[in-house]
Amino acid sequence: MKILITEMLEERGVTLEDIAKIVLEIQKSYLPNLTLEECIMHVSKVLEKRETQNAVLTGLVMDMYAEKNMFPEPLQTILKEDKGLYGIDEILALSITNIYGTIGLTNFGYLDKSKIGIINKLNDKTNGKVNTFLDDLVAAIAAAAASRLAHQDEDVVI
Repeated sequence: MKILITEMLEERGVTLEDIAKIVLEIQKSYLPNLTLEECIMHVSKVLEKRETQNAVLTGLVMDMYAEKNMFPEPLQTILKEDKGLYGIDEILALSITNIYGTIGLTNFGYLDKSKIGIINKLNDKTNGKVNTFLDDLVAAIAAAAASRLAHQDEDVVI
């Protein structure tokens, strides 16, 4: 299923490298020798988790169906406009970060607010795409991958 998820992400304009660049950005001050290739590997490992796959599949389908106006009101408008108080998109993303503990949650909170890299592009609502879930899922995958790195190196403080 990891291949399906990776393909679906790419169809929505997100590559593993896009996510890995976020990981590199938030970890480079802690791990100065960190490479993009290592970050891609950690992103890939996060995507191997069944919990991650289920969350990404669910969120992507929700976004695709919202783009096609397939939900009843008021849910259709809430999803299409990514209403601030909806919060279910963040809750779904947190199912990914929870795999990696408090560090994952902290990283996600930072990325959700800072909108680094591809997250900012996904959050743009002017292109006709609905990415209500996708921007948060990408942030969660990056946060989880960064957490994997921190768990690997006990001397890293995040």
